[in-house]
Amino acid sequence: MKLENPSPIEWKFSDRAEQLQSSAIREILKVTMRPEVISFAGGLPSPETFPVERMRAAFDKVLTQQGKSALQYGPTDGYAPLREFLADSLSTNDSKILPDQIMMVSGSQQGLDLLGKVLVDEGSKVLVETPSYLGALQAFSLYRPQFESVDTDDHGLIPASVAAKGAGARLMYALPNFQNPTGRTLSVERRYELVETCARMGIPLVEDNPYGDLCYSGEPLPKMLNMNPGGVIYMGSFSKVLTPGIRLGYVVGPTPLIRKLEQAKQAADLHTAQLTQMVVYEVIKDGFLSEHIPTIRTLYAKQCNAMLEAMSKHFPESVRWTKPEGGMFIWVTLPEHMDSKQLLDEAIQQNVAFVPGGPFYANNPEKNTLRLSFVTVSPERINEGIEKLGKLIKAKI
Repeated sequence: MKLENPSPIEWKFSDRAEQLQSSAIREILKVTMRPEVISFAGGLPSPETFPVERMRAAFDKVLTQQGKSALQYGPTDGYAPLREFLADSLSTNDSKILPDQIMMVSGSQQGLDLLGKVLVDEGSKVLVETPSYLGALQAFSLYRPQFESVDTDDHGLIPASVAAKGAGARLMYALPNFQNPTGRTLSVERRYELVETCARMGIPLVEDNPYGDLCYSGEPLPKMLNMNPGGVIYMGSFSKVLTPGIRLGYVVGPTPLIRKLEQAKQAADLHTAQLTQMVVYEVIKDGFLSEHIPTIRTLYAKQCNAMLEAMSKHFPESVRWTKPEGGMFIWVTLPEHMDSKQLLDEAIQQNVAFVPGGPFYANNPEKNTLRLSFVTVSPERINEGIEKLGKLIKAKI
């Protein structure tokens, strides 16, 4: 029976909820749903890379042969054969990773949230790059840390800055490979220096690596996890090499940390979907990724080159940009007097979208920066969109 004229509830949200803000990228993506918009905004993998038929066959096989277990509750740390596969793939001759050191999560974004829950108290110092991944800043912000921005240059994070600023930090968050948003890659020498610095100072180092396999040439650089398994927390994802729709990632770390993350995950969602874990294992167990990932690299390299060529042709000399060797992003620095958020408003009127750089900074945002993503746009549309953007920039100089 429905109440007659009930009094409206005046919602009282928690202090934590009151500080929540929508993702700047997600808000822009609402605009980019229009087909006429050339979108360089979303960090979305290209749908052309999704192995639809392979996934369909795996779903059919898993549901036919293991349907009852696939549709049942599963263990919090994840599907054992998949964790064993990952442990073997992450191990090296000098660094053995065990399945017990791995926990599956519902996308790496959940991994970031769980790390915030178990490692960060209000006022804790958290070290982040300048700029850093927006999703990580959002995830950690919920736990009210004190962000300390670590210095960077054209070669990425500067380890000496960690030594200067890191005393008492609860964690150092880094994306060493084709970083989001800048596309920069940390050199092998800086990786060793960063790992050594964090170990000496007792700072857990979070190595977030969703893009590491997407190098355009050569082999992926060594993982910091294998340099110090006892002090590095490694995060991986299937979103960029299979499909983001399955929402499957993993966290690797020392066993005491993984057990604490497991407890936090039990309170969040009990476990990541057993069905999708079993399907992913079925897809990758026989080496599919070794033949699939090179096709992604080839496609993204072609589109990256198309954007770099268009920028060289259409952007004025006063604009600077990174030249990534892999991944999905190019970082642009405009003349200092320009505001990329204002530029976005004008660009959208020309049916072009990008992400302003300000939200990627934990402190002191540089408003004359922006992020471009090229992987979901054809070379022809890339040139068209960059030409329009270049004209808007020239008009402001």
